[in-house]
Amino acid sequence: MKRTLASAFLTLALFAQAYAQDYPSHPVKVVVGYAAGGGPDIQARLVSQQLSIELGQQFFVENRTGANGTLAVRSVVASDPDGYTLLFSSSSITPTPYIYKNLGYDLLADLKPVATVGVLDGIFMLVNGSSPIHSVQEFIEYAKKNPVTYGSPGVGNELHLAASTFAQKAGLSMQHVPFKGAGEVLTALLSKSIDVMFVTPPSVMGAIQAGQVRAIAFTGTKPFPAYPNVPLMRSALPGYEHSGSWGMFFAPAKTPQPVVDKLNAAIQQALKDPKIAARMQRDGYMPDGRSAAETAALFKQAVERAKDAVAQAHIEPM
Repeated sequence: MKRTLASAFLTLALFAQAYAQDYPSHPVKVVVGYAAGGGPDIQARLVSQQLSIELGQQFFVENRTGANGTLAVRSVVASDPDGYTLLFSSSSITPTPYIYKNLGYDLLADLKPVATVGVLDGIFMLVNGSSPIHSVQEFIEYAKKNPVTYGSPGVGNELHLAASTFAQKAGLSMQHVPFKGAGEVLTALLSKSIDVMFVTPPSVMGAIQAGQVRAIAFTGTKPFPAYPNVPLMRSALPGYEHSGSWGMFFAPAKTPQPVVDKLNAAIQQALKDPKIAARMQRDGYMPDGRSAAETAALFKQAVERAKDAVAQAHIEPM
């Protein structure tokens, strides 16, 4: 029996290796759970274009938005585990197991992390460009005397959790207004329908440069490269922590490991391209070089940490 099992495993391993050698033999779909033009979409397209060159087949992006990225995850975990349907996501999906009662999948068991593309040290706290508020302390003083609202791309989204944590640390009562995406939140801030938002830098760089919005804090451990004069949140509100964000490629859980390893190597190579590295660094992301196993460990840690953040925000599962 033992010899039979060993023989079967060896046969499967050899098949997987042979399959990986021929992979990819036709176009690969990369599903992104966020709108075009945002940070995750930009990263996914940059790397996918380079993978198309390196691996000789088209890697094309499909945006499937909604429900904090869960619709995109659901479509990928239901696909064949052959490496031809991949997911690209930000860390926004990590709180979803604690927000939704019936996801239809197990985030840790049904996805196989492939590679970490970029790691972002922090996010911006923004107010409207015409606001008289120029600092976190001024915002806190204003919010203690006036009702304030903040927007995020949905209940339980990491940007919702970042703002909720801020309110708790600052001793404020702030009204949350959920939207379908970061673009809608920015539109609301521009129209003064909300007072403040927390957001990853790539999607708002143009608005900051145009003076339409003002960054009054950055939650990272060091200043944001493109805007080094934006104060650090840790200086304005000691004790506040936000771990930033990242972008990752995933595959369905049963995807052969040799295919995952081949993708990981190709993605790491893509990140060494000077144009890709420069664009990511401009947006505040550090190109990453983790193995598939190291990426899986980072993902598991982030999902487990999100449980505490959701509990502290007093979010009831929907």
